[in-house]
Amino acid sequence: MHDASPLRTIAAVRIATSVFFLLFGEYKVAGPGFAHGGFQTYLRDYIATTAVSFYRPVLVHIVLPHAVFFGYVVGIIELFIGISLLLGLCVRPACVVGALFLLNLTLASWWDAGHGAPIWRYFGARLDTLPLLLLLVIFFAADAGQIWGLDGKLRRRA
Repeated sequence: MHDASPLRTIAAVRIATSVFFLLFGEYKVAGPGFAHGGFQTYLRDYIATTAVSFYRPVLVHIVLPHAVFFGYVVGIIELFIGISLLLGLCVRPACVVGALFLLNLTLASWWDAGHGAPIWRYFGARLDTLPLLLLLVIFFAADAGQIWGLDGKLRRRA
């Protein structure tokens, strides 16, 4: 018999992490401020100063012209990840979606530290995305919905 405490710890961290995504997504979907203005402000800053050069055209030609739509999509994605992590349902697909989402955000804001800054500053400026990305990798690898989650209940039922 193996010790399940590390898996319980991962499940507890999964549930705690869900709160961040639920909070991030809720305000973006529940009110019009983000999709109808706030998101465009972020996009213009990303395009002007912080986006990685090869990613800038994606922001300019695809995202910015449809900023209201993508503003709501951002909130819906964050809510999906949060609900999935909270319930332990479809955790692995949610982790993949979340990793792609956070990778996009990282590409859009990579130069926050400024061009020519020491390498550690780039990673320091990404402390709002990279730790969450690493947690999603852990949740995916540990199949974190198996403990205290519906993924585990559904698997046992099947």
